[in-house]
Amino acid sequence: MNSFIDFWQHIPEHIKPYIFQVGQFQLRYYGLMYIVAFSVLYILSFHRLKTEDYDYPKPVLENYFVWAVLGLMLGARLGYVLFYNLGYYVSNPLEIFLPFSFSGGLHFTGLAGMSYHGGLIGVVVTGVIFCKKYKVEFWRFADFLIPSIPLGYTFGRIGNFINGELYGRATTVPWGMYFPLDSTQQLRHPSQLYEALLEGVLLFIVLWTLRKRKVFDGFFLSLYIMGYGMVRLFIEMFREPDAQIGYLFGVITLGQVLCLCMIFTGIGLYYFRKNKRPKTK
Repeated sequence: MNSFIDFWQHIPEHIKPYIFQVGQFQLRYYGLMYIVAFSVLYILSFHRLKTEDYDYPKPVLENYFVWAVLGLMLGARLGYVLFYNLGYYVSNPLEIFLPFSFSGGLHFTGLAGMSYHGGLIGVVVTGVIFCKKYKVEFWRFADFLIPSIPLGYTFGRIGNFINGELYGRATTVPWGMYFPLDSTQQLRHPSQLYEALLEGVLLFIVLWTLRKRKVFDGFFLSLYIMGYGMVRLFIEMFREPDAQIGYLFGVITLGQVLCLCMIFTGIGLYYFRKNKRPKTK
């Protein structure tokens, strides 16, 4: 038993975060996880298109995924810059979109720093613009896509785990792990796996199970925003705060603040859309 625990705790130290490396360039699993995530969303969405009461033309749905990728990447990057490290990027503006560091010479860093909350905003904004352009009803289209999203998101968190980043707080629990990027080399919560299971798999099971319920357009979007916010708010208690920010007011992380905003936004959206539902006589 002790040997298994020891093996488990040191797993991250034996994982290379890249598939192959040429010089300073690395093809990382994290990027591959984005491809897998969108592939899962693509497959599940077309499955729903074939088996459920939706009549979106296939080219429209295919075009949307191009928009979604751009919205996610742009929003996630800008969200990280604005929410988590604005001071640094004001001083190093070229690094916002270029995967290189210019301090102390030119070297490749990878486009590190992506924010989930920024990515969500980016996807919603591009979704609204897309639906207006293609004359698609936004709320119904969002509810069509939402149940599939958490399963795709699971792979992003697995990518974080493989990278050894966004690890949890120091702990004494036997399922804790040692992460190579942790300079203190303390046993830590594998919070990336918590997120993959709760924000990803659990939320997917709930939304996918309920997906055929006819409530009102916008119901699943509001449920997802509330559900993710609540789950992430809980997991943030085990996740190490960003070093450049730490705890706000000494008690709460920026991630928890953003999740509280999500919960209240989801509640507000729920009642807003519920009241917009056509009245039956």
